Amino acid sequence: MSGNQTFTMIKPETVGKNNIGAVLKMINEAGFRIKAMKFTHLTKKQAGDFYAVHADKYFYEELTSFMSSGPIVAAILEKENAVADFRTLIGATNPANAAEGTIRKIFAESLSHNAIHGSDSEENAAIESDFFFSKVERF
Repeated sequence: MSGNQTFTMIKPETVGKNNIGAVLKMINEAGFRIKAMKFTHLTKKQAGDFYAVHADKYFYEELTSFMSSGPIVAAILEKENAVADFRTLIGATNPANAAEGTIRKIFAESLSHNAIHGSDSEENAAIESDFFFSKVERF
């Protein structure tokens, strides 16, 4: 995966509120191209495996329960400076601190239900993309 790609997940509360299209529209309008995408429902084990890096954190149990509570949309996005630009588009992890017009400011409910995931580095974008997508699922 090139340095021009990042990974995202539209989280269960955003999917449940039927906001997939609105979020994808914002992503497209920000100049990102979708290179892979799937609609899926994580099991508790899959959520635990994906967030294994946080296994020792106080929020791990709540996070994995939440992420397995309903369907998500996983996607690989491409754009020059993808990781940084996408982090700007989604806004601060805590939606109360997110800039106006960001995905989290518009769609997030709370710090723990913050609408969308975005990779925090190129290395993690590659790892997270590989978790969800085989090479033949990428375009």
